[in-house]
Amino acid sequence: MRIATLAAVVATLAVAAHAATPAKAPAKSGPFDLRDPAALIGLLKTMDAKAEIARTEATVVFLNVTTPGGDFGAQYVDCDPKGKACRALVFSTAFSAKGVNLSKINEFNKGQVACRAFLADDGKPNVAYATLVNLRMTAEEAKQHVGVWQGCLGSFGSFTKTVGG
Repeated sequence: MRIATLAAVVATLAVAAHAATPAKAPAKSGPFDLRDPAALIGLLKTMDAKAEIARTEATVVFLNVTTPGGDFGAQYVDCDPKGKACRALVFSTAFSAKGVNLSKINEFNKGQVACRAFLADDGKPNVAYATLVNLRMTAEEAKQHVGVWQGCLGSFGSFTKTVGG
């Protein structure tokens, strides 16, 4: 990867993370614990988004997220039996772009630091961003991760338009 490309990607992610900071402060109802899906649901609410638990399977909790800019999924991974105290969070979504093949996906991934693209079993291009979560993470840090995810959506959306358009 070229240094200029890497620098541009890092700058884009930093701008996106800063832009994700909402004007509203989250309601104080106890300590913030991003390991619990309820914390992300509450945080997204302060950012004009709606999230709800779609289903739980073993140690994974699936969320559906609706925002003014579009919908996506979130998965909490390696959770305790109550669906809390999870160890990782993955944001992901599929795009309906045509003409995106594995070679193009690899091309996109070569220029990315945080986002990973892949072709799903149905052939649709997908993008994902994953992060580890822990009890020490603050709401501000969680907003930064949402900002990085927003950057992933923007860069992959632009990419699919140039490839499929």
